[in-house]
Amino acid sequence: MAKSLHIIIIGAGEVGYNLAKMLSYERHDIVLIEENAEKYQRAVDGLDAQVYHGSGTSFRLLEKAGIKKADMLVAVTNRDEVNLIAALMAKQYGVGKTVARVKNREFLMSEAPINPQKTHIDLIIHPESVAAQGTVRLLKQSAATDIIEFARGQIILIGIQLDRNLPILHRPLAELTQEYKDFPFRTIAIQRKDITKIPRGNDVFMPNDRVFVVAPKENIKDVIRITGKENVNIENVMILGGGQIGYLVARELEKQYNVKVIESNIDKSQNLAERLKKSLVIRGDGRDLNLLALEGIIDMDAFISLTGDDETNIISCLMAKHLRVPKIISLINKVDYTPIIPTIGIDAYISKQQLTVNGILKFIRRGAVVSVASIPGISAEAIEMIAQKGSRITKKPLIDLKFPKDAILGAVMRNDKVFIPVGGTQIQAGDKVVLFALPPAISEVEKLFE
Repeated sequence: MAKSLHIIIIGAGEVGYNLAKMLSYERHDIVLIEENAEKYQRAVDGLDAQVYHGSGTSFRLLEKAGIKKADMLVAVTNRDEVNLIAALMAKQYGVGKTVARVKNREFLMSEAPINPQKTHIDLIIHPESVAAQGTVRLLKQSAATDIIEFARGQIILIGIQLDRNLPILHRPLAELTQEYKDFPFRTIAIQRKDITKIPRGNDVFMPNDRVFVVAPKENIKDVIRITGKENVNIENVMILGGGQIGYLVARELEKQYNVKVIESNIDKSQNLAERLKKSLVIRGDGRDLNLLALEGIIDMDAFISLTGDDETNIISCLMAKHLRVPKIISLINKVDYTPIIPTIGIDAYISKQQLTVNGILKFIRRGAVVSVASIPGISAEAIEMIAQKGSRITKKPLIDLKFPKDAILGAVMRNDKVFIPVGGTQIQAGDKVVLFALPPAISEVEKLFE
């Protein structure tokens, strides 16, 4: 098993709580510090971790949490000053790796007095930037509910919601693989209601399944075609919400599309109008159907709701769905909501918290792990790993290895060529491998690659 790390997490909100949950699956020694009494109690009741009630900037509490022996400190409260101070204090104690979450984008700028280079904080993560990038990717691959890039963009993991009456339904996956052998792909997970399943050859697709497929970049269009989806030709986009994420998305999309931004706050709307070059900014309530109609929502190719209120995002997206806007994307802030979103008809959604957890997990993982991604609403991880020289994965063909039953290999990149592995494939040192694993299997998989 990979070395167990002593990790202190400051903040038990959505990010801290879910990060602790993922890391505890891998038997790391996790300590949480949370100042809010309600969040503290939730962490005590729901996590396999030691939890302290108090401030993450208290050196006495940090010492009680074991900072002198900590391998890493991750500060993810809602207050930038707490996160930065805690990370700086950790460095003074000699902690090897530190992570701080910030809301203020200025901390990412090279000219800022406090930035990763000047403070030696190893990772300063800005969730709003991460969420904006994810939203833009989803919009551009408009048939998908999820899209994640691996191996420098040459391997794509795509999530698609299956409609009824598709010819690929009710047929064994092994049979479908043979029928569509002209282009390689592998189904690595099926979400059916609340259950995530790692499929085998005799499994079948059912209506309303959310399926996850890995394929070389050039074959994604073929995957979309056989699942009965089409990429919508997007020209006109309406964005609800002019906060940091709304601004960053509009700034990127206005380079290519006609963008309208609706924002109810007068100061924010004026600020947006000054900062955006081409986008049309409208002040008003995005839940007002008359306003949406007046601003031409029925002529939109995409509607993206990015307010800080989940209920507003969900309701406005359902209104857009009712008005037959082809592509709808919602920001979801509460992780508990994510399992129900696909079932109520929202095409795709972004979880800022989950994307932040992904970014931190990618940083925490060592050695063979290149990248890791958790998908909102799915209890599994997509992991990109490099096979190390002498590792067990390189010793035998896959069929002869005891590969964990709760994991599946999706695709391999060898010398810039991507292929889908089969039983007779033998992984070589240096191969980049994308796999999918449920939490109990993650440490077993990592051992194979070490």
